[in-house]
Amino acid sequence: MQRRIRRDSRPETTRAPQEEERRWTTSIAIHYEEKKPTSRYIRWYLLVALVISAIWASVNGILMPNQVQLLEFGRLFVGPDAGVDLTALTELSRAVAAGEVQPTTDETRQLEILTDFETARAASLAVVTTVSAIVVMLLQPVIGVLSDRTRSGLGRRAPWILYAGLLGALLLVAVRYAPSIAVLVVLWTFTELVINVVSTPLQATVADRVPRERRGRVTSYTSLGAIVGGLLGGIGAGALFGMIGLDFYFVLALLFALAVVLFVVRNRDESSVEMQRQPFRWGEFIRGYASALKARDFRWLWISRALFFFGYSTSTVLSLYMLQSYITPALSAEQASATAPLISMASLPATLIAVTVSGRWSDRVGRRKPFIIAASLLMAVSMTVPLISPTLPGLFTQAILTGLAFGIYLPVDNAMFIDVLPDPERAGRDLGLSIVATNLGQSMAPALAAVMVAITGGYAMVWVAAAILVAAATLTISPIREQRRRAPVTA
Repeated sequence: MQRRIRRDSRPETTRAPQEEERRWTTSIAIHYEEKKPTSRYIRWYLLVALVISAIWASVNGILMPNQVQLLEFGRLFVGPDAGVDLTALTELSRAVAAGEVQPTTDETRQLEILTDFETARAASLAVVTTVSAIVVMLLQPVIGVLSDRTRSGLGRRAPWILYAGLLGALLLVAVRYAPSIAVLVVLWTFTELVINVVSTPLQATVADRVPRERRGRVTSYTSLGAIVGGLLGGIGAGALFGMIGLDFYFVLALLFALAVVLFVVRNRDESSVEMQRQPFRWGEFIRGYASALKARDFRWLWISRALFFFGYSTSTVLSLYMLQSYITPALSAEQASATAPLISMASLPATLIAVTVSGRWSDRVGRRKPFIIAASLLMAVSMTVPLISPTLPGLFTQAILTGLAFGIYLPVDNAMFIDVLPDPERAGRDLGLSIVATNLGQSMAPALAAVMVAITGGYAMVWVAAAILVAAATLTISPIREQRRRAPVTA
């Protein structure tokens, strides 16, 4: 182990700046100098990234919308209406709106309930996802700061990854049994926060351990795991929802617990007990909460990511409901749950190619900005497709273009955030702040999408708003001053 891993504990002032820039980001962590430990680290990091993405995809895309829908259906459709066929009622609503059918008195009453149901499920889903995202957004940098300062025999990051992972698995089980929207909001907020307690220190291990010239490749592999995990999670939840329903939460809980344990065991860090740290001061902590945003390049990149994920999440947060109420012909809840993952799967080839190539290519050319701008523009264009063709083939086409754009964007954006860190010694804190940008965009998206549905009574304006936001991300990436770097990729 010692022949393959180097712990460089020399004070920063004793090392040449060129050496520090070329090899490491921090001076107090295990660093991977040879191929074998780097490969092992990537494999187990990829596993955790895959499982976390599977959780987000299956919960946000399939389980949570269905859970909210079931709760709202039970609240609104009661008594003789409890067995109503939503798909048939939706088609009746379209026929009435087109003047093809004259509804009976009873059908008119049910159509009024359907209108309330459409608004209620979109609003409730927005509340669940927005509250949790805001809490995570506010506390994310705190997690990074605490992991930077952690002193334990397991190192700085491992305790957070391990213990939060096990707690997160228990909370996933609890979410499955939420009896109301209010309880669901509380449980999912805690669950999302705890899962992010794993994500932030995990991402900081890249800055701790991986030299600059290898980061693009590492983030490509880990981004690949995130994308594949999202697809597998969505496919699994969609395919099994008809058979096991919300019990898919148990599957996710087991996989999450196993992944974090294996990562910590197979990628042991050195003890951080002997590491020096400055005395903790609340005033300094509060002032440093968002101090990285004072750095010009970090700030613009942060805003760009927030806009990108604001637009992207706006287009995806109501995907299941769009399959039931936007496209023609409409699908049932079971059909929509099974179809949604297939749409994601259609984007897989383009996404895999893009995520594999983009990070490595950006390393070779020494630039990140052009990739991020191209990805943002491509995604904005993709969101016009469902406006032109509100059909299932239209959604498939949009998903393929979006997958290509996201595959280009994700590894390069992650690598660029590490490149522009104002203080590499506080990578956990500042990378936690970078995740806040993601969470901010995601937290605002459900509310915006729900408002569009409530105001317009449909889903078309959701796509318009999403396209505008993603396109705006290109304007805030442009001011970043990026120096061209060419670095050899050796592993």
